[in-house]
Amino acid sequence: MSNRKLYETTFIVNAALEDADIHTIVNRVQSFIEDKGGEIVEINHWGRRRLAYPINKKFNGYYVYIAFNAVPSTIPQMERFMILDDGIMRHLTMVLSQKLRTFRIERAAAKQLLAEKEASEAASAEVVVTNETSSITE
Repeated sequence: MSNRKLYETTFIVNAALEDADIHTIVNRVQSFIEDKGGEIVEINHWGRRRLAYPINKKFNGYYVYIAFNAVPSTIPQMERFMILDDGIMRHLTMVLSQKLRTFRIERAAAKQLLAEKEASEAASAEVVVTNETSSITE
């Protein structure tokens, strides 16, 4: 399966559904991709948001972003699956170019580095505060 490509799919689930139902739909999409030989790279739950325009008289949706590697023949099957699911209001699947893929990897690495730096600064600030309070109590 050397002809696998990196895809990204953003879909909108009916926000009127219960959280458990929304997560069931997301898990079904994830399972569908994995059952067809795909590999999930990233899943982001963007949450409930107001739609730019009403879809089927609904004004809010639950947005989900999934990046995955798959064989191109999987995409039409997945899109058919999403069309038939009543809980999914809209979806869009795109191929990620190598340039954008590299950018995303670099951005994720930069975010990770920044989070680690902030965590270490917070930990060192905690130590300073602890030392100051211990000298005050003495």
